[in-house]
Amino acid sequence: MKKFLNWLKSPASDFTLFIILLILANIAGHRAFLRFDLTQQRSYSLSAASRQTVNTLTDPLSVKVFFSDNLPAPYNSVSQYVRDILVEYKGAANRNFSYTFFDMNKPENQKIANSYGLHQIQIQEVKNNEVGFKQVWMGLAISYGDSIEVMDSITASDGFEYKLTTQISKMISTTDTLAGLENGDSITVTLFVTDRLKDFRISGFDQMDIEIQNAFNSVNRKNMNRLSYVKKEPLPDEIDGTADRYGLQTFNWKNKDGTEGQGVFGLVIEHGNSFRTVPLSIQRSLFGYLISGLDMLETNISESLQSLLAKSTQIGYITGHEEAELTDENGTNTHFTSLISDMYSFKKINLNDEDIPAGLTSILINGPKTNFSDSELYKIDQFLMRGGNVMVFADPFNVVQENYYQPTQYIPIDSGLSKLFDTYGVKLGTNYVFDENCYVARQQNYGNINLYWAPMLQRKQLDAKNPIAKNLGYVIFLQPGTIDVSAAQENKDLKVTVLAKSSEKTWTQSQDIQLNPMMQAPYDKSTQKPENLAVLLEGKFRSAFSNDPAAEDEKDADLSSNMHIAQGTQSGKLFVVNTSKITENQLIDENGTEPIAMFIRNAIDYMNGNTDLCTMRTKGLSLNTLSNTNGVLALIVKYFNQFGIAVLTVLAGLFVWRARISRRKRIHNRYNPDDEREITKETKDGKK
Repeated sequence: MKKFLNWLKSPASDFTLFIILLILANIAGHRAFLRFDLTQQRSYSLSAASRQTVNTLTDPLSVKVFFSDNLPAPYNSVSQYVRDILVEYKGAANRNFSYTFFDMNKPENQKIANSYGLHQIQIQEVKNNEVGFKQVWMGLAISYGDSIEVMDSITASDGFEYKLTTQISKMISTTDTLAGLENGDSITVTLFVTDRLKDFRISGFDQMDIEIQNAFNSVNRKNMNRLSYVKKEPLPDEIDGTADRYGLQTFNWKNKDGTEGQGVFGLVIEHGNSFRTVPLSIQRSLFGYLISGLDMLETNISESLQSLLAKSTQIGYITGHEEAELTDENGTNTHFTSLISDMYSFKKINLNDEDIPAGLTSILINGPKTNFSDSELYKIDQFLMRGGNVMVFADPFNVVQENYYQPTQYIPIDSGLSKLFDTYGVKLGTNYVFDENCYVARQQNYGNINLYWAPMLQRKQLDAKNPIAKNLGYVIFLQPGTIDVSAAQENKDLKVTVLAKSSEKTWTQSQDIQLNPMMQAPYDKSTQKPENLAVLLEGKFRSAFSNDPAAEDEKDADLSSNMHIAQGTQSGKLFVVNTSKITENQLIDENGTEPIAMFIRNAIDYMNGNTDLCTMRTKGLSLNTLSNTNGVLALIVKYFNQFGIAVLTVLAGLFVWRARISRRKRIHNRYNPDDEREITKETKDGKK
């Protein structure tokens, strides 16, 4: 034992102990590893949305992983990525999250996988210099409550975290609307009403309290009693502030003593700094005043609660103005519908005869060609004033070609939306943007053809800070028009973001338009400048109307009402692109993997409160692209990568070698300059 201790203390044991230390460190690292994500897009880190999703689970959620062992490259890296990312999910989750890996060599585990609907897939394998095929398992099943979802054929790691998190979020939203709330957190339903209104013989006013309480109790029971109900009568000096904050209905009348009286009425559901106004109002009819909305009160409270807490799943799609049909016979926009189908659905709304439902947080206007009435514009305006989100894909021209032999006509479109946009500080140009940095079509007979009306925007032309465009390497637009937001940028209540703009080699045309690369009209290069192609406005907008254009004149002098919102009560969002061509199948591929598809989907997520999903979807390294350059520079870069780096490495080595010799000489001259001795070695023939 003494000899062993002496050996440990001696230098002879250093190498052996070092080998043992390496072995132990590898064993420990296999179980508890530490990773550093140095990629710009944080491609290998768990996103904030994923952490929040698994950290707020209220019921057990389990992930069962069915992957075969000894997968060939590159599928083995997918298996390792799934294992690593689930470890991070577990680290960020609460006690309700768990995962299990199954040994697929056991027949009983294969039966379990089949029971979930998973199947073996065929992959290519190179072995012993021969190419063969192999049947493997690469899927998982997610269980939450009574819901079971599967992810099969996971052959790539790109987008895995996004798909898994969105699938979990969808299951949670379906199972429990209130899953994201912390314990003890509640939602308040408040009835703001001036008691003096009962003197005006409003039909239903006496039974209103009972009906609201019954509807509230029903909704509250379905949501784990997390709601509280309050009836409040604002003081006279609080009425204007309350009405302006929530966008409530106000009333004015004359008292018997000749003084002016004022009242307020409305139902609000509120959580934190966010709220929704439940459709409930006092309306005038042929038989006097009545309370409108009591018959649908329970439904409206539930929809408003869903809109307030859950991530919106339904988007209003405005129709009635020859907008792009999502399911038309030609199928030109079917990919757009598929693009959002995993989390959202479109609800068609004709504003001519219906209002925007209370449960919607966003609406979309896609390629209108005919005029909006003032009444329809007012509904859009007031929706934005209440904190709604509006997405607009407009078009500068209506492209008409009666037959193949007739020239194409470009008829300017006047949809009437300019009445809103002018007030908001946005001006859509009636022109097309042409860019020398554009998509290049390659044809066998003509070679490379520049499609100037399809600008290709590189990374530097996209807003890298906004989640909508972050991480995107490039985006292609088609037949876009200009967007001027200089007036909006002067509004201190609005935050204006230019998401995408063309290059400096851009010009515009509003006349003599030729979308033919063989017949392109000449242009003046002195007019070239970047143009805005996609913009985002956020904040409290000012209404484009002074009152409701559809409201009838008040004939009853005893009581007059007003529901008009002149200034936004909540922060709204307005997303504008001056082309609807980017929503067509021509640019959006079937699987939604093209950058423009991701750009549009990110915009929809951002407008519906799913901001974290944007960066999660686009943080893959596959989106990094090279900038366009000429052939000579590309050739220089090519040869530099092949030979230049090696030459620089050799030169660096020579520089270090000479620097070391010089350093030794400096040390010698400084500390022992008089020592002229040299170490010599005598050879066999006696030479030194």
